Amino acid sequence: MWTANRRQFIAGGAAAGIGAAILGRKAFGRGTAGFGLGNGHHALGILRPLPPTQPLPRKFSASEEVTIGKTGIKTSLLAMGTGTVGSGHHSHQTALGIGGLSALLLNGYDQGLRFFDTADSYGSHPHVAEALKHVPRDKVTVLSKSWSRDAAGMQADLDRFRRELGTDHIDILLMHCLTEGDWTTRYRGAMDVLSAAKEKGIIRAHGCSCHSIEALRAAAKSPWVDVDLVRINPIGAFMDADPDTVIGVLREMKRAGKGILGMKILGQGQLLDKQDEALNFALGLGLLDAFTIGAENKTEQDDLVRRIAAA
Repeated sequence: MWTANRRQFIAGGAAAGIGAAILGRKAFGRGTAGFGLGNGHHALGILRPLPPTQPLPRKFSASEEVTIGKTGIKTSLLAMGTGTVGSGHHSHQTALGIGGLSALLLNGYDQGLRFFDTADSYGSHPHVAEALKHVPRDKVTVLSKSWSRDAAGMQADLDRFRRELGTDHIDILLMHCLTEGDWTTRYRGAMDVLSAAKEKGIIRAHGCSCHSIEALRAAAKSPWVDVDLVRINPIGAFMDADPDTVIGVLREMKRAGKGILGMKILGQGQLLDKQDEALNFALGLGLLDAFTIGAENKTEQDDLVRRIAAA
């Protein structure tokens, strides 16, 4: 029953979103959340040369089951991003319409992708909610992000997000786009709301997405952080610092047992013509539990799945 309904929905959604889906290879990965999310507020900076491709220790699959840190959450290696040029409750993915984006998520689901990456600022909650109607809720991981920095705002977001997503719980809830080095004390009220929500089962894990090296270092040291969404790619494009510096912080996180999710895997499109090399870098780090990439149509999504298997 699931399969028949899902196939009918995908066919309808694909037809509804076909015009918006012709965004092209050039747009794929260029924006704020494509190929790894982010807010695009940071300058490109000085890039380092692409390092030589190294042999991977094993074969990988986009759909292989991974565990996110010590959270106990099991999901797919590849998360489906929904926020390319994601701001103001809009993104390239939401431009596909509810039917089009939901069909894209379900296309990924049918290939074993179990990780839906959404956020309030992308405006993609209704699209994810529609996809969730067509799959067993316990088979997918839903991650969302809040810009709230105080207790009242975070509590309101938790209630609204669940209504918008049509679910009684959110698997991972992150504080979105943190930049302050003292965020773990400055925003304690919002953090306490998320801690209480985890105790009640409203969320399963909490953490942050970091957009400065100071915020990233604070996250590595904070026992509160279950999961960190971090910008990482081989050339340092749109990252918090150069790759070696960021990798050093990620190793600290790994030792602490934190869940580490990668974003900006293709450097906000700077590595669009070097996708295989960038994926090889991410897979070969041995530090990322999973990573998120925002495909904009079925062809791009299918190509990502193929490239990861071939790496």
